[in-house]
Amino acid sequence: MAMKPNFVRKKKHQRHGAAFWDSEYANPEHLALSNNPSEDLEKFTRWLDRGEYAGILTQDQTVADFGCGNGRHLVFLAKTFGMRGVGYDVSQAGIAQAKKLSQGLPIKYEARTIAGTYPSLPDTSQSLALDMMTSHYLTAPERTLLRDEIFRVLKPGGYLFMKTFLRDGDLHSERLLKDVPGKELGSYIHPVIGVPEYVYTEEELVLFLRERFLVQKIYRSHKHSFKGRARKRRTITIYAQKDPYA
Repeated sequence: MAMKPNFVRKKKHQRHGAAFWDSEYANPEHLALSNNPSEDLEKFTRWLDRGEYAGILTQDQTVADFGCGNGRHLVFLAKTFGMRGVGYDVSQAGIAQAKKLSQGLPIKYEARTIAGTYPSLPDTSQSLALDMMTSHYLTAPERTLLRDEIFRVLKPGGYLFMKTFLRDGDLHSERLLKDVPGKELGSYIHPVIGVPEYVYTEEELVLFLRERFLVQKIYRSHKHSFKGRARKRRTITIYAQKDPYA
């Protein structure tokens, strides 16, 4: 009797880390990438502009974006308030797009991981720092180092604007933590990107930031579940200030 040939199903090639992001910026398949600023960042600037630290959003002030992607947030701050900026991102393709989007604006970019130190940024040189959906890809020691580096480079009274995933009440997070756990407690392996991703509880994140900063405002996303079923991912946004008298 003739033997049937053994067919092996070819696995789809998966791109991880920087390769994934380079692919997404070149040809988006999984994420809806935008050139417009986040509504959360716009909300933050309105809040800041009404307070005593409105001077942060002026032409002679600087902002560092850790995980800048295509530079859309730095472009918004430069065009709206005249701020000067510097952006860091692991994706070469993202940085290339950022440079095109930022032509004529006082913004510089560097393609690198956001982990590690930033010797090119002097102490107390930045008025504002952004960590928007980025540092949760780092390990615990790397997250601590980034927080401390942001504290170092911020001017007294400067702000860290941080947005990340929130574990509390998020059914997606609980499923991922159960089905594809990472090595670090509270982390999972991202099913698309294939890299570890950490998810904070609110209490944990606030305690972590308060070791260095004054937490001035907290916002949490809602409508994350419906009739016990998961909807969109839940996020938390924090306005954290370096002590003006530090």
